[in-house]
Amino acid sequence: MSREFASRTVEIAEGVHAYVQPDGSWFLNNTGFITGRQGVISIDTCATERRTRAYLDAIADVTRAPVRTLVNTHHHADHTFGNHLLPGATIVGHEQTRAEVMAFGRPVNRGVWNDVEWGEFQLAPPFVTYTSGVTLWADDVRCDVTHVGTPAHTTNDSIVHLPDRSVLFAGDLLFEGGTPFVLMGSLGGTIDVLEKVVRPLGALTIVSGHGPVSGPEVIDDMLAYLRFVADLARRAKAAGLTPLEAALETDLGAFADLLDAERIVGNLHRAYAELDGAEAGARIDTAAAYRDMVTYNGGRPLTSHA
Repeated sequence: MSREFASRTVEIAEGVHAYVQPDGSWFLNNTGFITGRQGVISIDTCATERRTRAYLDAIADVTRAPVRTLVNTHHHADHTFGNHLLPGATIVGHEQTRAEVMAFGRPVNRGVWNDVEWGEFQLAPPFVTYTSGVTLWADDVRCDVTHVGTPAHTTNDSIVHLPDRSVLFAGDLLFEGGTPFVLMGSLGGTIDVLEKVVRPLGALTIVSGHGPVSGPEVIDDMLAYLRFVADLARRAKAAGLTPLEAALETDLGAFADLLDAERIVGNLHRAYAELDGAEAGARIDTAAAYRDMVTYNGGRPLTSHA
């Protein structure tokens, strides 16, 4: 069930490019790269062999320099499954990103989404890891890679901030035009990170994990949705509704046009767990959440165009 979208390379600052894969729905993530005379720093890879090779071709259209460093912002498949196609790069990530990539293993079509053609795959986790962060350089361009300090989108999110360019690669802490997703992390943690870590950086150009390049307004949009979920969870749980029941009864209102609306169910599963006292990032029954998301989607597998 593939559909082609014209991916595009956007120069967002001198020597800094975002690679945007419309429409930004399931597995269609953004990557980016910073060029230097001696090499390139890549921010993430793509979900499939075909899409990662297209991304590498886009880099080659800009520079002949090799990709020497690859940063994974978190462990999810759409940001890491193409790692093996950069065999000459040092793969950098948070220590928990390495652990989660290794635990997840190979791509498998599990029936939650329509079948995806993953292509060639080899497990390639980060092999240079950090606890709190690391600074990388592309010539004189400083790239501060920082773990956000608490579970948010996942247990292992990092951001890449270029202070001299006022650019932030936010990974999946931010979605532009798509429904945010915190099932594997923390609703409260994401709100805290956006308010206390991301916003204070003051970045004027933000590359979200999915969707068009934007400005800092995406932070407010994301927080508005997350607070909507938090309020809904409190009211629905007090009324004795399950996450699925709450989602089915809810008018998404201002958020109805966001892609992948079924994520409301997964987000409510996480919100309910936190209302029950679960710590941020605690393991919950994600399989049940995905089953409920499929039910919310009319019993049809979720749609990926990867």
